[in-house]
Amino acid sequence: MTARGAAITLARCGKTFADGTKALDPLDLEIRPGETLVLLGPSGCGKTTLLRLIAGLEAPDAGGTVGFDGADVTALPIEKRNVGMVFQSYALFPNMNVIENVAYGLRVRGVGKAEREKAARAVLEMMRIAALETRRITQLSGGQRQRVALARALAVQPRVILLDEPLTALDAALREHLRAEIDALLRSLAITAIYVTHDQAEALALGDRIVVMRQGAIAQVGTPRDIYDRPADDFVATFVGITNRLPGTLKSGRFETAAGGFPLGGGDRAAAHLLFRPEAARLCAPEEAALRVTVEQVQFQGARQKVVLGCRDGTRLVVEAPGDVPVSIGETVGLAVDTARCTLV
Repeated sequence: MTARGAAITLARCGKTFADGTKALDPLDLEIRPGETLVLLGPSGCGKTTLLRLIAGLEAPDAGGTVGFDGADVTALPIEKRNVGMVFQSYALFPNMNVIENVAYGLRVRGVGKAEREKAARAVLEMMRIAALETRRITQLSGGQRQRVALARALAVQPRVILLDEPLTALDAALREHLRAEIDALLRSLAITAIYVTHDQAEALALGDRIVVMRQGAIAQVGTPRDIYDRPADDFVATFVGITNRLPGTLKSGRFETAAGGFPLGGGDRAAAHLLFRPEAARLCAPEEAALRVTVEQVQFQGARQKVVLGCRDGTRLVVEAPGDVPVSIGETVGLAVDTARCTLV
């Protein structure tokens, strides 16, 4: 594989379908050459539509443009953009064996049989499935089909590879294993990759940057750490990972809640919520913390345990604790929160 990743520029790209459905608000987005950009969001947020605009499978509304390395490709169809695409359904041809599937894109481009089979075998070797080249698609497992689909997308040496929820159909253990393989592969090839998913863990593991989408618009763009530690708003905070919401009031530099109060910067607010991740708080003795809560549930997970806590007003919080820390349901405990890792909304 020798192709260099392309820089992609989207300018004022929106999408309204013929029936009037608005799938995507006009947006601007810069994708760096060689990076893995993850489009993350709930179903119907516009992430697949955005992917299809980049691919050339959909055209943006009037005024929108798609650029590859500074060249306007808005009017070019997918076969002219030098992109590879992996679909959720894999879209493999059941009437062809593995090597014929992998070589298909090269055949469409007019590459001779000997040359395209040589190229296909090289990709199959890279994907560690060379021994399967003569098998029919119906003889493959789900994980093998996923590797074949990825090999077919890579065989044409694309400058951009687009992946539309390619692991959704697999079981959890295989999904995690292949996710690590895809991550290592993309980083070794330096191809620009755009990866669509609704799985937050997948996005955090794979993305150099993540675009969080909501209702056809971009909610936040940032590195996985930015998205997780510094969410732009309440939606991002609650969509990406577990987020605790502690309601209270802020007055004269003190945040008062049903579980207790503590100093906190910010202007006075009659109603506010302090957002924090489970790992931003720790359990301690009641006299050692400003907040006092009741243990409602303990989920032992080996080295760690998830503890669900209740406040007097019915608020429930989730924290993590070492697995060897004794915690009993009904017990009153102290909760120390690292306010530097919190967001006030």
